[in-house]
Amino acid sequence: MTTTKVNNVFRDKYYNDVRPALVEHFGYSSIMQAPKIEKIVLNMGVGDAVHNSKNLENAVAELTKISGQKPVITRAKKSVANFRLREGMAIGTKVTLRGERMYDFIGKLVTVSLPRVRDFRGVSKDAFDGRGNYTLGIKEQLIFPEIEFDDVSKIRGLDIVIVTTAETDEEGRELLRQMGMPFKK
Repeated sequence: MTTTKVNNVFRDKYYNDVRPALVEHFGYSSIMQAPKIEKIVLNMGVGDAVHNSKNLENAVAELTKISGQKPVITRAKKSVANFRLREGMAIGTKVTLRGERMYDFIGKLVTVSLPRVRDFRGVSKDAFDGRGNYTLGIKEQLIFPEIEFDDVSKIRGLDIVIVTTAETDEEGRELLRQMGMPFKK
């Protein structure tokens, strides 16, 4: 059985357009020095799962639809009496995307999902961590085309962390800008 490579538009865009542009912009001596996206982590906190475990199952199902792969359940590291939280309780779900799914997700995020946000004027330029990684908070999961409005029991937000190999925020910002991330002007 032979496997065929699926043509991924955003992966091809990176290798054919973005990487040479980054080499030229930053003056790298080798094309391998150009930063790239390493992985994308989607995290959905489900604090109300403490009282109702069905909410966690719904969040896992929604994150599976959004990402295309099965998420893992995150558990509390400490007990917090004020939140009625015990160590080891399920409090969220996360999924790490790499390779083809990562490029599919970033393509869907910048071309379909972000433009669906009401009153969207771009994402913040300042959400970098100092090492070129970018974090984006989404207020509701309904901006993703896979999520049907009628099937949603509760509107939840999710965090999207884009991990890059960039050394500085400037390199990471330029990489994401070239990939089509709509930053505020």
